[in-house]
Amino acid sequence: MKDPYLVLGVARDASDDDIKKVYRQLARELHPDLNPGDAKAEERFKIISAAYDFLSDPEKRRRFDAGEIDATGAEKRRSWRSSGAGGQRARGYNPFGGGSVDDILAEMMRRKARAQRAEDGPHPGRGAEARHPLSVSFVEAAVGATRRITLVSGKALDVRVPAGTTDGQVLRLKGQGHPGLLGGEAGDAFVDIAVEPHPFFVRRDRDILLDLPVSVQEAVLGGKVTVPTVHGKVTVTVPPGSNTGTVLRLKGKGIASGHATGDQLVTLKVVLPESDADFVKLVEKWGARAGYDPRAKAGMV
Repeated sequence: MKDPYLVLGVARDASDDDIKKVYRQLARELHPDLNPGDAKAEERFKIISAAYDFLSDPEKRRRFDAGEIDATGAEKRRSWRSSGAGGQRARGYNPFGGGSVDDILAEMMRRKARAQRAEDGPHPGRGAEARHPLSVSFVEAAVGATRRITLVSGKALDVRVPAGTTDGQVLRLKGQGHPGLLGGEAGDAFVDIAVEPHPFFVRRDRDILLDLPVSVQEAVLGGKVTVPTVHGKVTVTVPPGSNTGTVLRLKGKGIASGHATGDQLVTLKVVLPESDADFVKLVEKWGARAGYDPRAKAGMV
């Protein structure tokens, strides 16, 4: 694999969040589900996924930045060079790099282990992790859904999005990442969930908030109205004399999480009719007779 920083096009001092943002943008552009039949896009998707998996591992990134490993995760050889005229060996330089007996013994053991590994040949290695962005609707996240994704291997898999899933939540698919080396165990796949905003539902913990427009007649006289919920439409009774800001609680119509289920809180918004001359005349006649002043009632005058 090439330098993972160059693959993603990020600076070496980029933050974890900046790297994640760049990866998500590239993944959305190159994901096989969005580029069916495009072998180049699929191969590019695999490359950026491997680069992100590498840099999202704090230890691998630290060791790569320090020059201890290469972009494949393999150890880099350290050269033992003399320095200065005549070299350090002539001045009692220790080829094992340490001054104490413990340091020398430790380096000898490391060299022996490396030599043994070289003699035994390469060992099976665990495959790299893979990341898959998945966008779901507000309702799918609230009540749960099953969505099909395409893995880096090209295999299609049905993924269960649990009820109550939040934006940014990550689902783990064990053993569905990149294949292992020399028959080693496959890495895991992680699904990064992005929840799309809804045109009128808003989530607050387990509860769902909704502003419901009602007519003047419904607010004054009361009546039954149809209210949308994430579980389907329900009929609700608006009490007579309701005002803008009146809140109706729909028990159990929120989001299930664990052993508890939230509610839906419906806030009424009284909406006047548009361009209705008869309504204007009615209000003028009533207002002149009633002398109604809501600010005076609230103590604001």
